[in-house]
Amino acid sequence: MVELCSAARVHLLGVGGAGMSAIAVVLRGLGCQVSGSDSADSQVLDRLRDIGVHVFVGHEGSQVSGTDMVARSTAVSEDNPEVVAARAAGIPVYRRAEILTAITRLRSTVAVAGTHGKTTTAAMLSHALMEVGADPGFVVGAVLADGSIGARWSESPWFVVEADESDGTFGELTVSRAVVTSVEPDHLRRDRPVDELEAEFARFCAGAPDGLVVCADDRGAMRASEGQARVLYGMGPGADYRWRTLGRHRESIVGEVSCRGDLLGRLTVPMPGDHNALNALGALTMACELGMDGTDAAAAIARFEGVTRRFERRGEAAGIDFIDDYAHLPTEVSHALKTASEGGWNRVVCVFQPHRYTRTLHLWSAFAHCFEAADALVVTDIYSAGEPAIPDVSGELIWRAVAEANPDKDVSYVASLDDTAHHLVEVLRSGDLCLTLGAGDLTEVPDQVISMLAGR
Repeated sequence: MVELCSAARVHLLGVGGAGMSAIAVVLRGLGCQVSGSDSADSQVLDRLRDIGVHVFVGHEGSQVSGTDMVARSTAVSEDNPEVVAARAAGIPVYRRAEILTAITRLRSTVAVAGTHGKTTTAAMLSHALMEVGADPGFVVGAVLADGSIGARWSESPWFVVEADESDGTFGELTVSRAVVTSVEPDHLRRDRPVDELEAEFARFCAGAPDGLVVCADDRGAMRASEGQARVLYGMGPGADYRWRTLGRHRESIVGEVSCRGDLLGRLTVPMPGDHNALNALGALTMACELGMDGTDAAAAIARFEGVTRRFERRGEAAGIDFIDDYAHLPTEVSHALKTASEGGWNRVVCVFQPHRYTRTLHLWSAFAHCFEAADALVVTDIYSAGEPAIPDVSGELIWRAVAEANPDKDVSYVASLDDTAHHLVEVLRSGDLCLTLGAGDLTEVPDQVISMLAGR
């Protein structure tokens, strides 16, 4: 078991990533001496330097010298020279999840889990609690809209954490309360079929002794939390906290919220889409269940600035708008495109980058009907996220599935991102929205296309 104290000297591998950089911020807040390394320099590393983290670019065994413990992200392998050097020197090497679990033991932790929506919901909840004076610490797995790392440490008794189910370690966290936004098949492996994933979520739900908040509109979340005392939020009549839409706009969605039949008031969510209304409602529900005033919490959520890559506006060129979103699962893709289709653009031109070979292998057929709200679609090759290639698994699987299910749709397969950028310059026209979807490096394409269009 990891024991943290303010005198600890901790070295973090993969410190430039969203997960490990957040850990670095919290450890510095605890008073620890923190160092870390990553394969490439970045703005995140600059921000870490600003708070006193000693950052190395590149991996060398000597960089772990003098540390009490080493922690590594899931992207860092056992043969990394710093891992090898630490083990040779008898320095304990921990997983990120073990460090995060040790942090959750220090505070009354509210964990936000789910296949979709957990990042936005956790960030909204953290923001709302700060705005109403609860002063929470938090760890959110994304860079915030203002460019800051999604983490904070405080003396408040409350700590909000995004609980990531990708490797099953979310069940290790010491949790007081929890929010479950959704449960769908993802991160499946031969040793982790759908029923095991659902069982992990069920155990997570059972491990929140002081309160469980669940999305009533999501079948998987309802199954996972069955038999537990729970507070429900959603748009249907069975929800304790219920949303009713009043208006949809390009940059927001407006509704009113009732609590067990009594009107709480209006909630303006500064992000478009029904899915973001549910994210905001989940955050508001937990804030209220923690004893915060609902009106104050709703006003705070209306001032939420967002997180990067969640329907993030990237710019405009030649009369074309560019929005980038992290959506990489079938339901997420459908939500993002439905939201885009309500924005009043002449056409929605979607670019989708599949994420991981294993995910594509398991889910390629489920994408067949996800792109119906797009006027044109470009599918690229797979972003591997460090996975080895699987024979006969490529972006073409998804392209063929969509093309066969939608024979009249404009669907293209353009493998490389550079070729994709050139293709977009030729097909986009004034009045279009270019919507890039995926969890990989497709996020670089909007800037590239904007630059190319501006240089015409």
